[in-house]
Amino acid sequence: MPTPLSERCLWHQTSAETPLDYPVLASHEEVDVCVVGGGITGLSTAMHLAEKDIKTTLLEAGDIPSGGSGRSVGLVNAGLWIPPDDIVAALGKENGERVNTILGGAPSKVFEIIEGHAIQCDATRTGTLHLGHNAKGCQELARRRDQLQHRGAPVTLLEGEECERMTGTSQIHTALLDERAGTINPCGYTRGLARAAANSGATLYCHSAATGIERHGDRWRVMTEGGSVTANRVVMATNAYTEDGWNQVRQHFFTGHFFQLASEPLIGEAADAILPEKQGAWDTRTVLSSIRRDKEGRLILGSLGKGEGKPLSYLTHWADTIQNHYFPALGSVRWQYTWTGKVAFTPDHTLRIFEPAPGILSATGYNGRGITTGTVVGQGFAHYIAKGDDSLLPLPVSQPKPIKVRPLWSCAYEGGFSLYHAGQCLRVLI
Repeated sequence: MPTPLSERCLWHQTSAETPLDYPVLASHEEVDVCVVGGGITGLSTAMHLAEKDIKTTLLEAGDIPSGGSGRSVGLVNAGLWIPPDDIVAALGKENGERVNTILGGAPSKVFEIIEGHAIQCDATRTGTLHLGHNAKGCQELARRRDQLQHRGAPVTLLEGEECERMTGTSQIHTALLDERAGTINPCGYTRGLARAAANSGATLYCHSAATGIERHGDRWRVMTEGGSVTANRVVMATNAYTEDGWNQVRQHFFTGHFFQLASEPLIGEAADAILPEKQGAWDTRTVLSSIRRDKEGRLILGSLGKGEGKPLSYLTHWADTIQNHYFPALGSVRWQYTWTGKVAFTPDHTLRIFEPAPGILSATGYNGRGITTGTVVGQGFAHYIAKGDDSLLPLPVSQPKPIKVRPLWSCAYEGGFSLYHAGQCLRVLI
């Protein structure tokens, strides 16, 4: 009998890093730094602070991970979603090239942490593939190749038979291979970061949601239902999962979603031909599709938009359509897991690093590049707190203006995603 589709995150089910039991805050503590949010940014911040012998407490509202850090595609990508010249156009030459340089090297930082702390997250370091799904997409990849190579990045444009061999599909004629990148189980990586932070001396509390923050003399006090933490500095690392009205991070992104489906483990010649060198991939569609395999041979497909609340039959029909388009030789595929995560978007597709009040640091707007961006932002926050130097951050600490009409941005994006997927299911956009 076919295994029914389960609304659970694959990465949580298959992580080799087991969840550790962190206590609930039930006291009043005084520390140097309080980090709010136990995702990649918060954990990287706490780990790097603790390594500098800075007394740090981290508060997480749920388990580690419970947000987007453990639910992403697991691509360890370099840079931002938009091409490097577009980043410069949006941020100016100095800041734009700073982003390009620091985030270009971010995958190396992720893999350095994985190796240094023996994090079990099924890491592969064979690159990622950006797939040109039509002529316009192929032209865009050539443009990206030129811009990246101009900056010294090890990228190669694959075409013809080599492209088909590397992707496993005849529907893609051009793909951009970025050798800096790779893949991980994001849940395993996040749990490993938590273990590393705790081992380095940080104190972690779970099921300890921050309920507010107030000035306490020349320090800050973060309240929870069961206690409080008073600190010289506070790092708000809640990103796309920021919900409370008092948290000013909410004003600097609008919420998007990304859903995924994972098949049962696949075996055989047709399955082995798909991404044979284990790269993760995504295409150049207006509403992109992501494609990767996991360590057990599952095919994992994803796209922008919310899967939660949609009929499972609709989701499987979408996945069947994409799979049959790219990999028809597989035949019928049984889908085993589906899950959705939140994404923090900004109108210009670039991140924000800011100080909403003296002594409080925040970052948001990773636009789907949370693994690498969150890791280096955490390192940069720790260096800034310790040294007063923000040079390790992708951008200087600034005071950006809040994003206007955020709910309208979210509705417009989600409506567009849903229409696009409906067109794919009807085979109008394939």
